[in-house]
Parts: sequence; structure tokens; C-alpha cells
Amino acid sequence: MSTGEELQAALSARRDLGPDYDDALAASFLDKVGQEVDRRVDERLRAAPASRQRGPSDGQRLALAIVSLSLGTGATVALAVVGGFNPAFLVIWAGIVIVNIVFNSPRA
Repeated sequence: MSTGEELQAALSARRDLGPDYDDALAASFLDKVGQEVDRRVDERLRAAPASRQRGPSDGQRLALAIVSLSLGTGATVALAVVGGFNPAFLVIWAGIVIVNIVFNSPRA
């Protein structure tokens, strides 16, 4: 039965039963409307594309790229100021690369 038909049935029952049953009829109708809303939401969630749940969004990827470059560049400049070549360069940049690869890898 559609929501419109449910409303018609509730109004018809109110006419037959009188105003003493208004609260019960309203509660019953609202319960049926709530069930219909839940059903429709569940239906839409099932039909939603799974691609939204697969991995990071473009905005998240861009943010990670910006943060990675900022931190890497800052660390490189700081280590260069302290003194020449430092093996910490390789560790810092390797860590940044690994984080980016893991973050952007497809999820099963």
C-alpha cells in the first residue's frame, strides 16, 4: 500500500472511530511512514556505487601530496643547513614515498 493510500485509510478510520483514536491513528501512520523511509534509504544505500568506498578521494590524495612535499622539502632544507649530505635525507624521503604508495594503493 502506498503512503497516499495509507493516509486515506488512516483518515477513513478516524471518521469511523471518532476523535478518541486520533493519537493511535497518527502513531500508526507515522510508524508506517517511518518504515517506508527506512526501506527507501536501505534501497538507496544498496544501489550506491561501491567506488565511493574503495579508496581515498581526489581531495585526500591532493592533501597528502601537498603535506608530503612540504614536510620533505622542509626536512631537506633543514638538514642541508645543518651540514652537507646526510643519510637522513634518504630515510625521510623513503618514508614519504612509502606512505604515499600505501595510501594510494587499491584496497581489496
